[in-house]
Amino acid sequence: MEWMFLPYKRYADFTGRSTRKEFWLFALFLLVVSIFFLGLMLAGGYDVGRSGSTNGESQAMGLMFYVGAGGLVLFWLGSFIPNLAVTVRRFHDRDMSGWWVLGFGVLSNIPYIGGLISIAELVILALAGTKGHNRFGEDPLDPDNADVFA
Repeated sequence: MEWMFLPYKRYADFTGRSTRKEFWLFALFLLVVSIFFLGLMLAGGYDVGRSGSTNGESQAMGLMFYVGAGGLVLFWLGSFIPNLAVTVRRFHDRDMSGWWVLGFGVLSNIPYIGGLISIAELVILALAGTKGHNRFGEDPLDPDNADVFA
């Protein structure tokens, strides 16, 4: 659980390096919380026939839909910067500049090749980091380096 919340502790820290474990457990946390809020939205569904209509003409969203949608929006607004920061630190672990995140974000919106660009970014995020010291700091997996997450 500590690894899931570490990006929130390092909220806007775009320096240093992050391990694959930190990145992917944070991504799992984002996915689980998003599924929870989407479940609330689906549970709210449509409130059919409340005004006495038998043919279902007046369909209003249920309260749970709005609670789920509002919670999802607030959660993603609060998680945007930590998500961006941990992605930049993950690129730093591969000895790549954080500006590559912006490049991948822009290029992934190009029709026809955007999907391939997104897959390439996922592959980079899944690869192991460089061993030892690189230009962005010490190796976070090095047992002799205790001050990486201080």
